[in-house]
Amino acid sequence: MVNGESASQPTLIGSVQRALRLLEAVGAHPEGAPAKQLARETGIPLPTTYHLLRTLTYEGYLRREAGVFVLGAAVEAIGRAGATSRQRIRISEALALAGRELRAAVYREGEVDVVAVTDDPERPPVEEWADFRTTAHAHAIGQCLLAQIDEASRREHLSRYPVQSITPFSVRTEDDLLRRLDTVRRGQVAYERQEYALGTVCSAIPLQVGAAAATLAVSLPVGELHRLRSVTDRLRKMAESTLTTLAFSISI
Repeated sequence: MVNGESASQPTLIGSVQRALRLLEAVGAHPEGAPAKQLARETGIPLPTTYHLLRTLTYEGYLRREAGVFVLGAAVEAIGRAGATSRQRIRISEALALAGRELRAAVYREGEVDVVAVTDDPERPPVEEWADFRTTAHAHAIGQCLLAQIDEASRREHLSRYPVQSITPFSVRTEDDLLRRLDTVRRGQVAYERQEYALGTVCSAIPLQVGAAAATLAVSLPVGELHRLRSVTDRLRKMAESTLTTLAFSISI
């Protein structure tokens, strides 16, 4: 027995329930509502309402403006996190339907961020054996993203993560990389052959995702190099017809 209830029943905390009801009530009033109105709508005694409102305001879940309460930054952060999670799931599902060995990535806050990867046990994507963030110069994902960002951002990134060969096929110097990025910009595609992982060839195409640089990439075994351009063409068509409809709203 727990508090007079059977062990199979949930133990509910009344103050938490009341706080959640208050948050719901505030959310129903985009312009805000005063404490007395919230107490009346929720059926919570006014002294308890005041106490809970003060606590929720202190914790950032509510704000008091001109005598009314509105949702605070903490609630908005939870909403953004939930939206991000749902969007990542939608992107992953779209990638899974669209093809094998695909990755979606964005460049934000100065870092390469892979946001979705297909999961095909028969032909798994390239293993991230060297951190994608620190080796952007060496893989198609990073090269495509670096080609899209402005010169100052690119210079800052390369100052933190200098060009270095990680396979015998990697670009050797920053000048080599910059020439490669010019080619990527002109062709709107990055091709990479065993520069990041031996035995693997990759391509990446740029995507329009708000103000952020984004890319969609595919990898193939080096023995299928002859297929890379045709697969990339299909990837581009897929992105135009399928993935862009998701709006890629990943808190960018």
